[in-house]
Amino acid sequence: MTYDDLIPVIRRLALEAGDKIMEIYDADDFAVKVKSDSSPVTEADEAADALISAGLRAAFPETLLVTEEQAASHSQHGDTFLIVDPLDGTKEFINRRGDFTVNIALVEDGVPTRGVVYAPARRRMFYTLANGQSVEETGALDKNEPGIVSQISVSNPDNSSLLVVASKSHRDQATDDYINKYNVKDSKSAGSSLKFCLVATGEADLYPRVGRTMEWDTAAGHAVLAGAGGKVVRFDDHSALTYGKDAYANPFFIAYAPGVELKEA
Repeated sequence: MTYDDLIPVIRRLALEAGDKIMEIYDADDFAVKVKSDSSPVTEADEAADALISAGLRAAFPETLLVTEEQAASHSQHGDTFLIVDPLDGTKEFINRRGDFTVNIALVEDGVPTRGVVYAPARRRMFYTLANGQSVEETGALDKNEPGIVSQISVSNPDNSSLLVVASKSHRDQATDDYINKYNVKDSKSAGSSLKFCLVATGEADLYPRVGRTMEWDTAAGHAVLAGAGGKVVRFDDHSALTYGKDAYANPFFIAYAPGVELKEA
């Protein structure tokens, strides 16, 4: 598998999954179940997962695939793997707030090196090119023919006047306490992995996450942010956030433009 092979496939699968998700989102009603960890799952999660998994396995049968919705994959590990969250922001989807995303990433030696994040209700599409540079694609978003892409880059932040983005569904006092350590000009809420993309485009400088996440929640957004010059570090010691961890569980983390002067936890 080369990056040149990978990028068109994950871009197309993200768009196809987005169409499937929106069919269900726009319906009068849809089924919601509760998983063993008490998190919700909808028929859109399952349909998007089936579509993406089939496409990735057909294109890259030798590459390990880890997806949120297939518990059997969570016990498999390798140095190189594809990791998928077919619908990140399920609560946003259920509440019809629009901030949900399709996420597909490649992890190599603990680092998310390539990825795609597509927000179908927002019609915003972010991905890494084969060379690692991150772009946002606009226009028709044709599945087989990429449209106009614009290179994205993190901000050059002003530490006396920072722009912060935080979780819409999981914001808590611990998050606010940490944000209050900074000089904040504006704070906005967003759902799902879109928060990484807002830092990647320079629409925000800092995204702290003081709460539970899994690697499939973050890998694609992390790849997009890294390809735009950003960083993601552990909340506790500011070391790099790595992937392929036990059970694919993340510690708390901070995603940011490198000019931000990070505060201690």
